[in-house]
Amino acid sequence: MRNIRVLAMVEANSVSGSAKAVLEFAKEAALGYSGLPTIDLSILTFSRGQCEGCLTKAIQEIGTLHDVVYERGRFDTTIISQLRSLVAKRGVDIIWSNSVKSHFLVRWAGLNRSRSWIAFHHGYTATDTKMRIYNQLDWWSLQTADEVLTSSEAFVEELERRNVQPDHIRVQHMPIRPSTPVSEKQKAELRHQLGFDAQTRVLLSVGRLSREKGHADLVRAFSKMRELAGDPRLHLVLVGEGPERVRIEALCRSLNLTNVVILAGQQSDVNPYYGIADVLLLASHSEGCPNVVLEAMAAGVPVVATAVGGIPEIAMNGRDAILVNKHDSEGLASATADLLNNRHLRDRLVSNAREIVSRKSPEAYFRSVASVFTQACAIRDH
Repeated sequence: MRNIRVLAMVEANSVSGSAKAVLEFAKEAALGYSGLPTIDLSILTFSRGQCEGCLTKAIQEIGTLHDVVYERGRFDTTIISQLRSLVAKRGVDIIWSNSVKSHFLVRWAGLNRSRSWIAFHHGYTATDTKMRIYNQLDWWSLQTADEVLTSSEAFVEELERRNVQPDHIRVQHMPIRPSTPVSEKQKAELRHQLGFDAQTRVLLSVGRLSREKGHADLVRAFSKMRELAGDPRLHLVLVGEGPERVRIEALCRSLNLTNVVILAGQQSDVNPYYGIADVLLLASHSEGCPNVVLEAMAAGVPVVATAVGGIPEIAMNGRDAILVNKHDSEGLASATADLLNNRHLRDRLVSNAREIVSRKSPEAYFRSVASVFTQACAIRDH
C-alpha cells in the first residue's frame, strides 16, 4: 500500500465543529496503524491577516503540515491560484473539504478534475449573505465529489435533493476522545471566576451563539427550570460566541435573568466548564452529529437535548440522554428539572453514555475515513 497524500481544508479559527474531527484524524494519522496505508496529511486554513489563533496552535502541537491561504476579503478570486499552487506543491492525492465554502472552491478551481475529492457535509448555517450564497451553490459543488460524507442520517435526504447520488453518500459520525479529568483546584478556580459558591448548581450550554442553536428557547425555559427544580441557586452558563449574543443579552434583561445567566464567551478549553456542570443542555433547532453531546458524555455530564438531526442517532431517549421536541420550552424545563431532582436517573444516563463514547473513538473514526480515502485512490488509480 502506497502513502496517501491528503489535504484537509478547514474553515475555522477556533477548535470547534469539523476542525475537531480533522485534528483527531491528524493525531491518529501520526500514529500509523497496521493494515492501513500511511496518510500524509496537511491541513489548509484561511486567513485575512488575523493573529495566530488556537486552531493554528493546535495544528502546530500535533506536528501536522499546515498551509494558509490568505484572503483580502470576501469572494477574493486570488485564492484560486493559491489553492492550485498548494495542491501541486503537496502532490496531493485527495482533497478533503469540510464546509460549503471549501466545497465550492474545490469545484470552482477545477481541483476535482485531477485529484480525488472527498467532501464532508456538516449541514448549513445561514449567518450572513455570503454564507447563504455558498449554501445555495452547494448543490452545484457537491454533485462532482467522489464521495460525500455527512455527519448524520438526517442529512442524507437533504443531499439527495441536491442531486448527490445516493451511492456517493456515506454517514460518518464524529469522534470523541475520553476527556482529561478536571482537578478540584481547576473547578474551584472556575467557580470563583464565575462568582459561584460550592453549592451553586450549573446548567451548561456550549455552542456558537446563532439562531439555529436555540439559545433563546433555552433562556425562556430557564426561569421555569429554577421554579420546578426548587433551587434559586441554579445558574445557566452559555459558552460560545456569535451573532445572537446581543439578542440573548436583551432577552436575559427582559426576563430579569442577567444575574443568573452567564455568557462566558468563546473558550479555548471547555473541559473545566464540563467539570462544574450538573447538566448539559442543547436546545438546537437543527444539528448534525454535535460534538458537545459527545463531549458531555465523555466528561460524565448528563444531557438534555432536542431530538433533531443526528442526536437521536447518537442517544436513545431515557437511556443515554433526555430528548425533547425543538421549540418546546416547557418540555425542556420539565425534563431538566426532573433530571436535577433525580440522582438515580443522572447516574444511569452517565453510565450508559460511556458505551457511546467508547464506540466513537478517534481510532474508529480514523479507520473509517482512511478506508474512504483508500477506496477513492484505488478507483482513480485504475
